[in-house]
Amino acid sequence: MKKLIVAFLVVISVSFDSQKPEAYDVGEWFKFRIHYGIVTAGYATLEVKEAVKENKKVYHAIGKGYTTGMSRWFFKVDDTYESYFDKITNQPYQFVRKIDEGGYTKNQEGFFNQDKNSVLVKDYKKKTEKTFAVTENVQDILSTFYFLRNHPDINTLKVGESIVVDMFFDDETFKFKLKYIGKEDLSTKFGTVPSMIFRPLVQSGRVFKEEESLTVWISDDDNKLPLRIKASLAVGSLKADLDGFKGLKNPFVIKVKTK
Repeated sequence: MKKLIVAFLVVISVSFDSQKPEAYDVGEWFKFRIHYGIVTAGYATLEVKEAVKENKKVYHAIGKGYTTGMSRWFFKVDDTYESYFDKITNQPYQFVRKIDEGGYTKNQEGFFNQDKNSVLVKDYKKKTEKTFAVTENVQDILSTFYFLRNHPDINTLKVGESIVVDMFFDDETFKFKLKYIGKEDLSTKFGTVPSMIFRPLVQSGRVFKEEESLTVWISDDDNKLPLRIKASLAVGSLKADLDGFKGLKNPFVIKVKTK
């Protein structure tokens, strides 16, 4: 189970798009069930609150991932990611990362200076502070998710084309690249939902089999809600499915509802 919850919080950020109206607002919350077949391995949640930074109201996104049941006996995971970002520009002001994965822990906060293209990372476990140079308009892991949900170019993508976002994570800036695969009517616990399919390009190696080992389905409506994430791992595979939601800004389009 090592790093699986973290991986899903990263790839969940491919759920995106929409021209106006905005895809989300304060009060949105949803939950994923992460599972091997019928066995539940854990859950991940994301919600949007409101906070004040630099004397202005901003979005405060909170993402959590945790193992449950027998999986928790074998490998305990409790991860929390937070982001404070501008309601207009989506530029992040601050991120929080607190993780515990089988005893491996991190406790960090990052403070962005978008004017100077830098981020000050405070590591409370190591008791260190370090400033990193970043690219213009860089995002953190959670602000990337919300930035992409309102991205203006998604509707013009053709099958096989990609979109790239600069994202700061683990003390470095990298290109988060997503390939558009096509559309599908997806069967979910809520019914048959029109969806868009994307593949984020990930690093092959210990966790993932190949660069394109992840597939993500998002709702093809104004919410651009993540519906399913499927991963082919170095050992086996697993899925994460939308398990619950509330506070959506726009109607959730379902072609055929589950009886």
